[in-house]
Amino acid sequence: MSRVPLIGVCACTRQIGHHGFHIAGDKYLRAAAIAGVPLVIPALGELIDRQSLLSSLDGLLFTGSPSNVEPHHYQGPPSEPGTPHDPSRDQLTLPLIREAVDAGIPLLGICRGFQEMNVAFGGTLHQKVHEAGPYQDHRERPEDPVEVQYGLSHTLHVQPGGVLERLGLPAEIRVNSVHGQGVERLGAGLRVEALAPDGLIEAFSVEGASSFALGVQWHPEWKVHEHPAYLALFQGFAEACEAHAQRR
Repeated sequence: MSRVPLIGVCACTRQIGHHGFHIAGDKYLRAAAIAGVPLVIPALGELIDRQSLLSSLDGLLFTGSPSNVEPHHYQGPPSEPGTPHDPSRDQLTLPLIREAVDAGIPLLGICRGFQEMNVAFGGTLHQKVHEAGPYQDHRERPEDPVEVQYGLSHTLHVQPGGVLERLGLPAEIRVNSVHGQGVERLGAGLRVEALAPDGLIEAFSVEGASSFALGVQWHPEWKVHEHPAYLALFQGFAEACEAHAQRR
């Protein structure tokens, strides 16, 4: 009897009332369920034995978040006052990403997860893409309804010969754009998979990874079953998780 893959989904920390919580967005958990049974991993970096955790998982999803990676992790300048951070999440995810790749665990990073992957591999981030060089404003408008914020926003240029092409994505697709930060310097060993029209890196893969290891800046989890290109990402991730589960 085959075993259903177990998919770890990293949590964010949030203060609700007087107490702290570890939370993961519903849309990420539902999309992760395409690959297997989602398991929320609390952001308790100092209390979690990461090697034991990895030995129990068949895949990892690093989600988007309202918070940003603390800039000291990539030798960036201090953030502006009021910038949301989640140091507990950083403490867990940044080392876990490299260890997961080394262990051959399939992983998919989305938005903040994409940025975490870049930092974990030694890359740096633009803290304000809209103020950096030739780039357009990739942020959503807070006053827009969520359907508009996550609606298709710009073209994506898929690079030939990579993971996205092998997943069946055409040379151009349309994606949403809901982020203020982005890749400044690409991390070592990462391969560009897709670019925005302004040249901003929107997806990369980990070269030499023994399993699926992809990061995307947009949000394919949003209404994933309504967008064939979004669904193709999660189906590719699911196939890798299933293969890992069968080996384990």
